[in-house]
Order: sequence, then C-alpha cells, then structure tokens
Amino acid sequence: MKKLLEDAAGRGARYREELPNRRVGPDAATLEAIERFDEAMPETGMSDEATLAMLDEIGSPTSMAMAGPRFFGFVIGGSLPVTIASNWLTTAWDQNAVMHEVTPAVSKLEQISLAWLVDVLRLPTGTGAGFVTGTTVANFTALAAARHRVCDDAGWDVEANGLIGAPEITIIIGEEAHPTLTKSLGLLGFGRNRVVRVPVDGQGRMIAAQLPAITGPTIICTQAGNINTGAFDPIGEICDVAKPKAAWVHVDGAFGLWAAASGGLRHLTDGMEKADSWATDAHKGLNVPYDSGVAFVRNPHDLKAAMSITAEYLLTDSEHRNPSDFTPELSRRARGVDIWAALRTLGRQGLEAMIDRTCTNARRFADGLRAAGFEILNDVVLNQVIVTFGDDAVTRVIIDAIQRDGTCWCGATVWQGQTAMRISVSNWSTTEADVDLSLAAMIRIANQNL
Repeated sequence: MKKLLEDAAGRGARYREELPNRRVGPDAATLEAIERFDEAMPETGMSDEATLAMLDEIGSPTSMAMAGPRFFGFVIGGSLPVTIASNWLTTAWDQNAVMHEVTPAVSKLEQISLAWLVDVLRLPTGTGAGFVTGTTVANFTALAAARHRVCDDAGWDVEANGLIGAPEITIIIGEEAHPTLTKSLGLLGFGRNRVVRVPVDGQGRMIAAQLPAITGPTIICTQAGNINTGAFDPIGEICDVAKPKAAWVHVDGAFGLWAAASGGLRHLTDGMEKADSWATDAHKGLNVPYDSGVAFVRNPHDLKAAMSITAEYLLTDSEHRNPSDFTPELSRRARGVDIWAALRTLGRQGLEAMIDRTCTNARRFADGLRAAGFEILNDVVLNQVIVTFGDDAVTRVIIDAIQRDGTCWCGATVWQGQTAMRISVSNWSTTEADVDLSLAAMIRIANQNL
C-alpha cells in the first residue's frame, strides 16, 4: 500500500506542477484518448499499479486545468497545497463524520472550523452550520431550517407532516437569483416557479423598495455576489423590512460571503449579519478541494430540527456536537478538516490577502480589456468581469476561439439580454503574469475575429 500511495502522490504532485505551463483545456487530439476508458468490465481485473497508471496517463492530460492559474470559466478556486495534503490524509483516515463519540478528531476539527468561519465571516456569535457538498446543498440545508422555523411559528410540524395542508409560505427572490437556489426551493417542495420575483437594478441587485407586502409565513432569499457582476443585494435594508414581519432572510453567498474577510471589501456585506441563514462554498473563496459547502443558520436549533435523525444504533444522545445533526447526509467525508487546514495555514491576514489578490486581478482584466476598446458591462466590485466584443454572434465566435486557443479558459453568459464573456478570478495561484498572458491572448484573438 505504501508504494502505491507514494506513486499516487508523485503523480498528483507532478500534475499540479505542470498546470501553469500546460493548455488550460485539452485539444481535440488529446481528448481522443478518453475513448480508451470505454471498455468492457474486466473479468479478472488488473493490478493496482496498472489501474492507477491508466487513470493518470489518460485522465490527467484530458482533464480541464481547473486547478491552474488561468482557468476563469467558473468561480472555482485552485485548492491550496496544504488542503490537497489534508484531503489526502483525511481520505486515508476514511472517517464517516457522523457522531462525535465515533469520530472525535474530525468532529472536533469541524467544530473549530465552524467557530473560525463564523469569526472571519463576521456572522453572529453562536451561529450553527452544516458542512455539505456545495452551495446548492448549502442553500437547501439552510432553507430547510427556514422552512422549519416559519412553519413552527405558524403551529405546523413540517418535518412530521410535510407541506400538504401546511400554512402557505411566500418565497421572495430576486430576478437574478442563481438557478441552484431555485433548484433547492424545488427540492424542498416550494416549487421552482412558485415564487415572487423582485426586480433588480442595472447590476443585478434586488431593489428593496420593490419588495412586496409581507404577510404570513415568508422566506426572502437574497444574494451576496451576483454570478455575473459580483454585485450584492442590499441585504441589511431587506432585513430591516423583513424582521418586523417575522420573515426569514437567507443569503446565497456562494462566493460573495468571503468579502467579509477583507477589510477593503467587507463594506459590500454591511447588514448581512442581520440575516437568519447563509450559504457558501469553501472551494471558491477559500480555495479548498471539492467538495466543501457550508450552510450557516443563526439559531442552530432550527438547523438541527430540520436535519437530525435518531435510531437505536446511533449514539446521538451526547453533550458534544454531532455533525450528522446538521447535514442532509448521514454518511459523508470530514469536509471541515480541509477548511481547518486552510484557515490555520493562511491565518486572518493570509486569507484577506488571497481574497484581495483575486479581486485585484479581476480589475486588471477589466482595465486591460477596456483599454483595448472592449466594453465591460459590470462594475467590477469583486472577482467577476463580464465583457462583450460586439454583437452576440461575434462575441460567441471570439469566446469559442479563446477556449480553443488554450492559453486560458473563460465561459459565455447572457446577462440582461446581452451575450458576454465572463471572467471569474478565484484561484490563489493566479499572478499578474497569468493575467497579462491571458489578456494578450484575448485581445489578439478578438482583434483577429473582428
């Protein structure tokens, strides 16, 4: 086993070392190799070493270099070196993070991670959390707590009786809410379309003055970090309207929540602490490996009421925090360990510097493209840039050519009716040189196709 794991570590390290100098997206010829995976289930199998070698020799060259410094297609961090190492070690431990009595070490580390996150993200003291896969499930988990609270306030036990016959719950979202939020609402039985949509401004921010009248059980879903513009809803203002009406306010902060950890950016999150729940991805702003979402709930009892289960074989009667009381899963990996490793290694100052660096690099992109004569559609307040190269058809041609070129990788989006290229800068390892190299390729390709 030791030899095999050392071989895997060597192959993984080599892959990461080569990322800065390889194409971001594999070319068509390289991609042909993935067909070699398509084989019949073997009757007798093969050696561990042969399986690992095949995985590396075919899979590594044909992977998208998402962990590299010039992948800007989605809001994806690159996983800090210490978090890769902690992830490998945690995998070797193979702990099912269910109950403190069974897995005390990882349970303790998750509890510490929670306290540190609440502190650095400036959330209310005593906030509870569940460590989940990503923001989709974090939204689902936090909104399950919201469903519990508004139903309980109305005298209805939703966990026992479901939504059939329950008091009607009004769900309010912004016109540019992320689709994973509406997916979560669908999973919870609220319906993806059975929502009240509030108009947004020219940056995608919900207009608080256009909130509908709030009567009865209500959940309002706000956004910290519009996926296209990076803009923040006026969360504090919305909370001031909602709280006197006993409405629950949730914050979808997949990447925007991390602005709270930066002295220069935290003004964007002013008033966010007034909300009742928050969702984020640690594999975005914190740069830990997949998967690592976090659902925060101001009152941990609401989260526990929505998520906990009991059985005679489960040691759930404990003075300690049982991780499974706060997540949808019973069986899961110890996700909080990588968060602990990242925060302990970075410290408060290192985290702030990393977040600030990604945002500075985003502004560098915007300045370079604007100077070259292209239109930046958003106010670059965080790490998101959207640029158009002309009409929709020309913009799509240029985006496709940039992706084929391989220097960097950016995706297409349609924002407020206009096709654009979206640049998301989230990787800890992206340097000014990476930005300048990517800018040169973008501008060259754009000019060739105009």
